[in-house]
Amino acid sequence: MKAFSERIKEEAKRLLEQKEVEAFIGFSKGSLPMTTRPFVARTPEDTEKLVFNSFCVMNLARYLPEVLKSLEPQRKPQDPLPKGPLPKVGILATGCWSRNIVVQIQENQIDRDRVVIVGIKGAGMIDKRKVFAHVGEKEISAVEEKEDKIIVKGPEYEVKIAKEDVLRDNCQVCVHFDPVIYDILLEAPGAHEREPKIERFKQIEEIEALSINERWAWFTKEIENCIRCYACRNACPLCYCPTCFVDDSRPQWVGKSIDPTDTQIFHILRAFHMAGRCTDCGACESACPMGIKMRLLTKKIEKDCLNFFDTEAGLSIDVMPALSTYKPDDPQDFFITEKLFSKDSK
Repeated sequence: MKAFSERIKEEAKRLLEQKEVEAFIGFSKGSLPMTTRPFVARTPEDTEKLVFNSFCVMNLARYLPEVLKSLEPQRKPQDPLPKGPLPKVGILATGCWSRNIVVQIQENQIDRDRVVIVGIKGAGMIDKRKVFAHVGEKEISAVEEKEDKIIVKGPEYEVKIAKEDVLRDNCQVCVHFDPVIYDILLEAPGAHEREPKIERFKQIEEIEALSINERWAWFTKEIENCIRCYACRNACPLCYCPTCFVDDSRPQWVGKSIDPTDTQIFHILRAFHMAGRCTDCGACESACPMGIKMRLLTKKIEKDCLNFFDTEAGLSIDVMPALSTYKPDDPQDFFITEKLFSKDSK
């Protein structure tokens, strides 16, 4: 991955030097092994801090609208944008991140003409929690990444782990590895070998097979440790409502406490707000400090949107999200039951 990081640095530096972009969104090294952090390079010299590896789990599309706005001239909310071209921003985009950028364009959060997308083909990311599970309570002082494995090092030990054994859950079921929209395309190491490790909706079908009571027991058990920190919401590239429903007070949709009912409502409503929009990037789960698998809720809704409306989020700018459009022949028997009465019925 070191050589691949250098390729990204070169591309970002070129874009900044030639003034094609005024900022470039990527990753820099984190303070601990197996960590990276989103980073905005604003000068060619800044690009030396850029890195890319299999621990770049946060979705960079989350930061795109904010960085674009930071480059606009200051103005009052009611003032129109100034005439003429506005500064552009470069950004790295894997398959799912690029799909989020498509949804942001569709929902008028960003202007396609202001974004230079450096697509990364075939990138699969590692779940550091699974790495910790492999080494137990041993201290990890360094991790070296090869094309098909990682080498975990600590005081007096060294462990080699196959990447496919510690892939993130969403990467294991991914069927859209490659960016759907890009200006420059780079191929990650091992991209030609990528294929789903687990059937796409296998986890969802296992839960669907349970009884109603068993499904509810699974749900309540899964979220019982939620501390309502909203890290999942804050990491999501599609949570950009001016006021989140959990912060509304008139009316108050959900309580502010960690009462089980309030927590359940938060997770259910958040999942439905992602209907037809979520790309299963897994940023919510990666950000959760409690290890809650809340992406299974949105994965279930992704499955339903595919079955009912034959659409998937962000695959094409020309195809709007399922719940952002309407067709007269849309199926509706899953949410309404029509009962026909004869003229003589009372």
